[in-house]
Amino acid sequence: MKRAVAFLTPFGVASTPNETTLAWFPLVGALVGFGVGGIWWLAAKAWVPLLAGAVAVLADLVFTGLLHFDGLGDAGDGLLAPMSRERRLEVMSDPHIGAFGAVTIGVVLVLRWGSFASLRPEPFVIAGLWCASRTAMIAITEFLPYARPSGLVQQFLSANGATRPRAIRRVAVVVGIVLSGFLVTIEGGFHGASALGAELLAVALVALFSRRRLGGYTGDVLGAAAVVGETIGLLILAIR
Repeated sequence: MKRAVAFLTPFGVASTPNETTLAWFPLVGALVGFGVGGIWWLAAKAWVPLLAGAVAVLADLVFTGLLHFDGLGDAGDGLLAPMSRERRLEVMSDPHIGAFGAVTIGVVLVLRWGSFASLRPEPFVIAGLWCASRTAMIAITEFLPYARPSGLVQQFLSANGATRPRAIRRVAVVVGIVLSGFLVTIEGGFHGASALGAELLAVALVALFSRRRLGGYTGDVLGAAAVVGETIGLLILAIR
């Protein structure tokens, strides 16, 4: 778990991921979600909804160290602009952000802020959605091929498709979905479950879009899928 915390957040001692690190993603996601939801709940006690929503968005950026938004920006530049597959992968490796990535990040931040500002604080629902987004990352690595010949993501994957680590990750997906469903329904009921379903659908669509454009996924795609999924879940929660 320490490796997952160190990778997904700015906290903990930096360490190299291994074949079981991914299995801890759902739990770390739930903890990050509880942190964001708890700060949102406290902020709502002190400030008006618009400001409390901004604090919630900021808390998420702090707790994740901008990791997933970095992936969102890179994926926006690589997946949305018209170019060849090879060029897409090159663009996504470039540390500089382009127009497509900047606009994507801006739109998503506004949508998340507006959603938080429109809702009553529900820390358990946020924990469930954040748990589901990290669970979906594992699922993508199981169902899609890695689009690069080498990269950081391969440190998380078992060599030569070893059975035991893959089995552990698949169990983690099932446990993560169950935990997510439990958390979102504690406070959100059917509405929370609907948000969870919409989140998972959005993640799947991002993954399929990446499969079409890149032939598989990258680490940036995993981060982008998580952020897009969470944002769609928040938008569903904000429906009146």
